[in-house]
Amino acid sequence: MDKQVLRKSGLLGVGLFAVLQATPSMVSADVSANVGVSSNYLFRGVTQTDNSAAVQGGLDYEHASGLYAGVWGSNVDFGDGTSYEFDLYAGYSGAINDIGYDVGYIYYAYPDAPASIDFGEIYGELSYGYLSAGLAYTVNSDNSTPGLFVEGDVFYYLSAHMPLENDFSAGVTLGYYDFTDDKKPSVGEASYGHAAVNVTKDAGTLGSVSINLEYSDIDPDSALGSVNSDDPKFWLGWSKSF
Repeated sequence: MDKQVLRKSGLLGVGLFAVLQATPSMVSADVSANVGVSSNYLFRGVTQTDNSAAVQGGLDYEHASGLYAGVWGSNVDFGDGTSYEFDLYAGYSGAINDIGYDVGYIYYAYPDAPASIDFGEIYGELSYGYLSAGLAYTVNSDNSTPGLFVEGDVFYYLSAHMPLENDFSAGVTLGYYDFTDDKKPSVGEASYGHAAVNVTKDAGTLGSVSINLEYSDIDPDSALGSVNSDDPKFWLGWSKSF
């Protein structure tokens, strides 16, 4: 589940794309690829790799009109034999004066999971300067029983990203995950708040390196508590786009 909303703004896993002004005769499109490794794969503060390392990568298509689509994958470890995640997403981004916007849909697939746990979200984000705010709403899920990542779950977030000197940048995100089946017997008090800070160094052709610290106030007795805790999590990451 990359998309630390939004790839992905770093939060779904899908960031806000820059708006390209073009006449119909000037319309163009770009295809890019990305690869990365991290010491832990966290999705909204929850480990997807049992606190182990991850190798990740994806392909993105971006049209000058603002339309985009992409695929992204990573190894995972949920302790049940599930070994990888494969995401598909598409959306539209642009700007009205100084207000940026990004809306889309993302589907999280786990092809080798012993039980079907795929789910999909619609997401939206508004940005102004260094600030952005958004939400992701689960609209479809293969999980028909009370649990996590089912229809009606919502993740809200507010983030800031600021460039620094010498190709460094810093970011902070505050979020809250509201699970619709919260407090049911099989789920417990699973809804939680999440905070993340990071510092990234753009090393040019060598890619980017990030130092990250995340905290989530997860109830250890909830459905998320088996491999997660409310202890701060520190992880390192490297990524490169082509």
